[in-house]
Amino acid sequence: MHDDQDDDFDATEADLSFDGSAVITCPYCGEQVEITLDAGGGAVQEYVEDCEVCCRPWQLHVTFDLDGAAEVVVEAAG
Repeated sequence: MHDDQDDDFDATEADLSFDGSAVITCPYCGEQVEITLDAGGGAVQEYVEDCEVCCRPWQLHVTFDLDGAAEVVVEAAG
């Protein structure tokens, strides 16, 4: 998650909203897309999901901390 003191913030990280979703930026088309997160899948998750706008695949890396907050990183799927 972005911290104002963190100068190395990666633009591909997403901010978690309180309703269990995150807004990510597609690495292909640049559009912002809201995705639903499910902590029930485990503390560390990796999966592929397609962009709702351009339909190209992303590799998502999701990590939940002990408080349930999530860090989401999206990459172009190879």
